[in-house]
Amino acid sequence: MTAFDPPSDAVVLAGGAARRLGGADKPGVRVGGRALLDRVLAACSGAATTVVVAEPRPTSRPVRWAREDPPGGGPLAALDAGLRHTTAEYVVVLSADLPFLDRETVRRLLTGLHGTGGEGVLLTDSGGRDQPLVAAYRRSALRRELAALRAEHGELTGLPLRRLIGALEVTRITDPVASFDCDTWDDIAVARARIREHGHVLDEWITAVKDELGLDLDVDTGLLLDLARDAAHGVARPAAPLTTFLVGYAAGRAEGGPEAVAEAARKAAALALRWAAEAEAEAGSESGPEAGPAGDARPDAG
Repeated sequence: MTAFDPPSDAVVLAGGAARRLGGADKPGVRVGGRALLDRVLAACSGAATTVVVAEPRPTSRPVRWAREDPPGGGPLAALDAGLRHTTAEYVVVLSADLPFLDRETVRRLLTGLHGTGGEGVLLTDSGGRDQPLVAAYRRSALRRELAALRAEHGELTGLPLRRLIGALEVTRITDPVASFDCDTWDDIAVARARIREHGHVLDEWITAVKDELGLDLDVDTGLLLDLARDAAHGVARPAAPLTTFLVGYAAGRAEGGPEAVAEAARKAAALALRWAAEAEAEAGSESGPEAGPAGDARPDAG
């Protein structure tokens, strides 16, 4: 969490029936090798407390579990159950089917809420439709309006989310990518295809590996790719993966973060360039006169 991130909790709603997926376990459906729920949990990993409203299941990050009463009571009842386990003034509220949500979007929602002084900031999709489950809210405002709805209707079961959002002062941000949710198998297919596109596949893969290994570390992938290139071209092709492995190991031994990775990569890249320059000089001397430019005889000449 950076100095610009207001302290927050997160509530993830993951207990829907997924009727349009034929009743499949939607939070567990994999996109890019990761369950949809795990992808959302990675995006809100900066939260002090993360509450998932659903039946407990294995997840990539530790969470607190909650359940609406009765189960299947709808999003407002689920939100109310999740909020009971939160304490922060700012709460990120998310559905569990957002394959392209990332930490930067969550940060943007929170900083937007902090900056406006309003009661909520939510995303809208490409058609301008509100996505109230990709949003950040003031906890006090949610509790106030949920209590008012309960007083009016006797219970929250079955009430639509728009009854809550319509009573709040919210700011809207259009983001058709981060707000994309997977309601159908066609949506799942679109998400799986997009992450394999050339412009996305590397970032998606690195994010997936870090999540799988439990690494919360932002590194300069461009720097590591340059190192791999230098090692492959200047030394030998198998040197690329071995060198990047050793850089990571060295950074781990130093108990460092991104700076330690960058420093280890810088040293290894400089060595690869020196190695390549030496080989080029040797190749040039073998094809030219035995004496170097200063007239010194080669060590093996004579």
